[in-house]
Amino acid sequence: LDFSSSPFSRGQPRVGVDRGPDVIRAAGLVHRLHEQGCAVKDYGNLTFEEVVVDEPVGAVKCVRAVGSANQRLSEAVQNVKRDGHTSVLLGGDHSLAIGSIHGHSAAVGDLSVVWVDAHADINTPLTSPTGNIHGQPMSYLLHELQSKIPVLPNFTWIKPCVSAKDLVYIGLRDVDPEEHYILKLLGVKVFSMSAVDQLGVARVMEETCDYLSARVKKPIHLSFDIDAIDPSITPATGTPVVGGLTYREGVYITEHLCQTGLLSAVDMVEVNPLRGQTEQEVQSTVHTAVDLLLGCFGRRREGNHSSDYILPEP
Repeated sequence: LDFSSSPFSRGQPRVGVDRGPDVIRAAGLVHRLHEQGCAVKDYGNLTFEEVVVDEPVGAVKCVRAVGSANQRLSEAVQNVKRDGHTSVLLGGDHSLAIGSIHGHSAAVGDLSVVWVDAHADINTPLTSPTGNIHGQPMSYLLHELQSKIPVLPNFTWIKPCVSAKDLVYIGLRDVDPEEHYILKLLGVKVFSMSAVDQLGVARVMEETCDYLSARVKKPIHLSFDIDAIDPSITPATGTPVVGGLTYREGVYITEHLCQTGLLSAVDMVEVNPLRGQTEQEVQSTVHTAVDLLLGCFGRRREGNHSSDYILPEP
């Protein structure tokens, strides 16, 4: 596993989300991964050039900063994937999925994307009610929406790289009307919280993997927004929405994707330690993020042991 951490917050207005990677690290993530037998290389925090003048373009905020940070991130992810490793991005806000998915695809070709989130993050720059790019990343990446995206400064390097048929959403419960229109128009596979309630998480994951592997098995990119989990468990995030996934459902999603053998890159984003009201709220959020990542890389709740373990003789 190779970690790239992106302490970046310009895709949304709330301070603190750039501190997410450091608190996840401080919770012992790398040590815990080593303990379960993963070889981990931590690249540390990516540094981004300071964009001093970044006036809105139309309604879209911080375009130049988001564009240049994602270009840097895309290059970092390409390097990791070309070396044959699994890429892990610790965010930052969800606008970073642009560079993470773009770099992943540039290195390995066609991808499947599993997007676990309370929000669809598929507004175009022209449909977005807020202008915050963390609500838009998927629109820049989809081939089918290319004609709907205006030219933006520092965004011309982005080549759409995901087909609508290769995208699955899990956990949606706060979708803008414009986003709902886009999802229906493109025929995107969506398991909203209603579907999770109706089917149960095991069936949702079975259907997700059947759907994605029906044609050809592509590498899977998991983009996990911590606000997918219910805010009773992960309150330290910028845009919490009640009625989310339980801790157990979240961990099950990661375990199931791990067992496919296809998981090739993971984003863990929107952990914001400044949004917790108490230290306990921050710790609950961070420890859940760590456990989700451990589930992605082989931790099983029934227990694990190394393949070379031998019982000691008396």
